[in-house]
Amino acid sequence: MDAKVCLECGAPILGRADKKYCSDLCRNSYNNSRNRSTNNLVRKINAILKRNRDILEELNPTGKTNISKKRLLDSGFNFNYYTNVYQTKQGKKYYFCYDQGYLPLEKDYFTLVIKQEYIN
Repeated sequence: MDAKVCLECGAPILGRADKKYCSDLCRNSYNNSRNRSTNNLVRKINAILKRNRDILEELNPTGKTNISKKRLLDSGFNFNYYTNVYQTKQGKKYYFCYDQGYLPLEKDYFTLVIKQEYIN
């Protein structure tokens, strides 16, 4: 019968037959290295979403403001990332980064809004 070895460090494993790691440290290290790329992607996307939300909040101090696309882009806003979309009965689509949102208007302008209780 072949001796089992740790998936992380290669040390011999003693104990239960279904054990895969020699210690909790090796188990954690192995799982952290396997999930690192996924966690980094999620971390980067969350940073973009937070930056977008902060930009919307900063440019919308009154709760409802019209602003140009150029101003949003100059502030570093990324239109590819948002948390949800709300479509009104009239067909208008509001894009939200958490509680801060925007409605595309004509001629590269946007209305910035704050999510209200009635918007789910």
